[in-house]
Amino acid sequence: MGIFALLPLILPLTAWPIARLAEQRLHPRTATLLLTGVSTVMALCSTLCLALLMVVGTAQLPGNPLPDGWSDPEVRESVPRHEIAGKAAIPALLAVVASCARALLRHGRVRRRAHAALRGLPRTPVAVLPDTTPYAYALPGGPRDRIVVSTAMLGCLASRERRALFAHERAHLAARHHRHLLLVQLAACANPFLRPLRTAVAYTAERWADEEAAR
Repeated sequence: MGIFALLPLILPLTAWPIARLAEQRLHPRTATLLLTGVSTVMALCSTLCLALLMVVGTAQLPGNPLPDGWSDPEVRESVPRHEIAGKAAIPALLAVVASCARALLRHGRVRRRAHAALRGLPRTPVAVLPDTTPYAYALPGGPRDRIVVSTAMLGCLASRERRALFAHERAHLAARHHRHLLLVQLAACANPFLRPLRTAVAYTAERWADEEAAR
């Protein structure tokens, strides 16, 4: 196998051309689904590759609790510099786990704060917050999905523009775009080479919502 044993780690280098082609050639819905799937699969494969490199390279080191049978000689020979690769895989795998855990914690913390900011307001599909900064976003989860908009945003839009805004945010909620964005965020944490796909999905998800709102 040789260098091909490390292929799952370097294959995400193709993420940038994949993202560019999907953005330019595919419908936003198709591009979002495809890029999310590709990034998730690549991230899982690269993480599994790190775990296997760690097992192959370190199973026979003194004091390692893993059974020797987990590191077959033929497998070790197929991995270039298996001991070095195995030792390097340990901090890399720990970094992946820590980065993904940090992203999940941050995601949960932001959602909890967003829902906490709406306490005391009527449980209507649209929550209006008094704020001089114009913004609007879709907030999934909690008792129900909601659209949050500031008074400044409503004040600077005409009636037809408000309908377009609400249609755009409802499209985000209906298509569960937050799940796609979370998956590509975790994939980028697992392998930094996948960051172009994270950026591309953020773009195509917005275009998808625009298409649905326009329709």
